Amino acid sequence: MKTSESSNHLLEETSPYLLQHSLNPVHWYPWGEEALSIAKSRDMPILLSIGYSACHWCHVMEHESFENKQIADLMNEHFISIKVDREERPDLDEIYMKAVQIMTGTGGWPLTVFLTPDLKPFYGGTYFPPEDRWGRPGFKTVLKELHRAYTEQRQTVRETSQALTQRLQTMSAPMGKEIELKRELLSQGVNELFSRFDPHEGGFSKSPKFPPSGALDMLLRHYRQSREQSVLEMATLTLSKMAAGGMYDHLGGGFHRYSTDEKWLVPHFEKMLYDNALLVPVYLNAYQITGNSNYARVARECLEWVLSEMQNVDGGYYSTQDADSEGVEGKFYVWSADELTEVLGKAAIPFAEAYGVSVAGNWEGTNILHLSAGLRAWSNNFSSSREQLAAVREKRVRPRTDDKVLTSWNGLMIIAMAHGYRVLRDKRFFVSACRCMHFLESSLYQENRLLAVHRKGQSKLKGYLDDYAFLLAAYVALYESDFDAHWLTKANSLVTPLSQLFLDQSSGGFFFTGTDHEKLIARTKTGYDGAIPSGNAIATTYLLKLAEYLGSSDVKALAVDTLLAFHSQMKQSPSGFPQMMAALDFHLSEKIEVAIVGKPSSPEVRAAIKKLQSIYAPNIVLALLDPETDKPNPIPFLKGKTSGPNVNTPLFYVCRSYTCKNPTDDLEEVVSAIGDQMINLPLS
Repeated sequence: MKTSESSNHLLEETSPYLLQHSLNPVHWYPWGEEALSIAKSRDMPILLSIGYSACHWCHVMEHESFENKQIADLMNEHFISIKVDREERPDLDEIYMKAVQIMTGTGGWPLTVFLTPDLKPFYGGTYFPPEDRWGRPGFKTVLKELHRAYTEQRQTVRETSQALTQRLQTMSAPMGKEIELKRELLSQGVNELFSRFDPHEGGFSKSPKFPPSGALDMLLRHYRQSREQSVLEMATLTLSKMAAGGMYDHLGGGFHRYSTDEKWLVPHFEKMLYDNALLVPVYLNAYQITGNSNYARVARECLEWVLSEMQNVDGGYYSTQDADSEGVEGKFYVWSADELTEVLGKAAIPFAEAYGVSVAGNWEGTNILHLSAGLRAWSNNFSSSREQLAAVREKRVRPRTDDKVLTSWNGLMIIAMAHGYRVLRDKRFFVSACRCMHFLESSLYQENRLLAVHRKGQSKLKGYLDDYAFLLAAYVALYESDFDAHWLTKANSLVTPLSQLFLDQSSGGFFFTGTDHEKLIARTKTGYDGAIPSGNAIATTYLLKLAEYLGSSDVKALAVDTLLAFHSQMKQSPSGFPQMMAALDFHLSEKIEVAIVGKPSSPEVRAAIKKLQSIYAPNIVLALLDPETDKPNPIPFLKGKTSGPNVNTPLFYVCRSYTCKNPTDDLEEVVSAIGDQMINLPLS
């Protein structure tokens, strides 16, 4: 339903999600001083609706309720309605999602929260149908009842909102520090995963199943230490099932958001940049450990999907692709048996058998492509058929792409691209990562303050912890890829603003919002991993790496202090903190530095780097020194290192906590010297 532009306040926004609602009959406001002041001056409750552009149920609720004139009239008469893009305002999403989880025990999007004019929540939920059904109160009923309660039971509303706000503030309060860090937590986390593991389909829950990238990383790290085959099998079964299932796009590459069933067959079809950024390194690590070339292929296809569909001309990575096209979820991705025959002819028969296509269909009368016999059934013999189907699919109406650029998510994808370059040796991925970094540097700063969001030439919103932490991590990942020390200098330049803006000076760890952020009802601080790793965990992991490269005790202390701050929470639920576990693993592992001295353009030097980077060794610090350069180098363990008589032949120094053995030109000797620290299986 379309209305006049005067009825809505979202038309000047840049968020595609907010713009999708700009012609609703609801008098939406964006979050800001205007809406908040009106709520206070009129003493009206706020209806806060949080979602994102690729969210299927957000679209459903918009169509059913926000385009419904009767419901819109109720909203306009009794509430100040504010629409928020959770990807732009993760600070608001985190606070009010916690509030709804406290109230209802569940959360999700669309997130619907009712606030007092001073922003304290008193009722909330997720999706509401327009009328009472499925045991849920209809949105119309909710609006009427909450208006009545706010009008007739104000004191009860006030007490409820105050109690809930106090609980939110308590959850965000400083935590007591531990005095000792123990590796046993990693084993405890793995044991928790064992207790929840699905031995038939992989994953660690019943439906719905989300891609557990952090948990899988924790399993691979533990396997590196323990060599327990059952730990590796948990990871590989899950990786194989996900990649064979319908959650993976077998024609275009990339993973959908999650699976609605236990078998990874039926996804919610939106594709998120961050999911793929987090899954790519896990598949690459599993490839390094097992030599399973399918894992390398899946990682490559995910990165190629990003290159072809998710990077703008300036280098920034887009955020999401929608689940729906032409108003129907998954329409772009599914096939009928007749369509396959029309496109492939006789080749449709073996293809249909391999990819689980039938006349009856496997989802709502259509077919979601999946490798019905498992990932091992993938074959190059079907390359032509896949290409033909992909070409036909491109002629369909595509799902919408949310083309805003988020600094934090872009940092994650830079890390994935850099990792892809190191393992797959495809220079396109490193070039893509560098293009993105240069775009962030040129477009996402304002007066030395990092910003969070960019779209159509406009950058806005002061960066959150995730923006600073993920960008710092991306710089370190770029150094690990080309050994240009200026990346480490850039990473180090973020340590001061990270501390000044976000550090909890009294208890350690980092707040999500900066000291210059608008005042909200709570200032959150968390190490728990949600859909993406926590900013605290990423900051800790990469501050530890940066400290190892730079030999900085101050940077190390900042990271260790954060580990200590969250250690007590980690003990309560270690599997909920997989990225912090990665930091703990790095911190407690024996520190081994490998210096390569030689001419970077030399084929022998390049071959040595390729060999060392092909090994799964997440806790080894690798650095390269060009003996012919006069550029200053900030890495202490490279100082005093010299090349052999031929600069084209690499010389290696293996160091333990900066104490180095005699140099050697024998690469296998280096691999052997650090072999107890890493897995080094042949790659297929």
